[in-house]
Amino acid sequence: MNNIKENLDNVRSRLTCACKKAGRNSADIAILAVSKKHPVEKIDALHQLGQASFGENYVQEALTKMAQVSHTDIEWHFIGPLQSNKTREVALHFQWVQSVDRFKILQRLSNQRPANFPDLNVCIQVNIDREPQKAGVMPEDVTKLAHAALALPRLQLRGLMTIPQAASTLHDPAGSYQRMEALFRELIEGGFELDTLSMGMSADLEAAIMHGSTMVRIGTDLFGPRPDNGKT
Repeated sequence: MNNIKENLDNVRSRLTCACKKAGRNSADIAILAVSKKHPVEKIDALHQLGQASFGENYVQEALTKMAQVSHTDIEWHFIGPLQSNKTREVALHFQWVQSVDRFKILQRLSNQRPANFPDLNVCIQVNIDREPQKAGVMPEDVTKLAHAALALPRLQLRGLMTIPQAASTLHDPAGSYQRMEALFRELIEGGFELDTLSMGMSADLEAAIMHGSTMVRIGTDLFGPRPDNGKT
């Protein structure tokens, strides 16, 4: 656990440097710690260092962890693909859902969020690079889904989220982030009151911040490699 503090300091330093280059205030960008597949001891250690928000991709794994750190005030974000049969648990136990990509999911979350709970914060996931294997609404359909979210009770539309095509010799994610920023600004100019553009991970948080990200989702650079060798 000794490297958790060093990891957090390094990520915060990268964020600060990226903001300076982009002419932005580092206080305007939140770090979401992506804790999927990592032990709850690391979550607790990172939370004790001041990390408030954690993201999980799998409902059952998240519920187990939540029970183990129920003494904390962690803010939980669901960031994975969401199936209809999992919406009730998500509506009951999470504060944010960043991976909404169709009306049916919005409707179920709205119906299943208890009336005495704070509104559930939601982001629309955008498939900005139109990858057939990825979840997310197509860019041209975002406005329609955003209007649907506004019309439903117990939901608070906060913004957009994306997972761009991986960097390669043929693709620079900076272009994807630039298009996301333009879409985000277009919605705001169209009257939507949004404050969250969730994009950027361990490998490319600088490019995301340069193009308007307000929340970076960091896993590997905070927790170390996942047991399944994934990188976020």
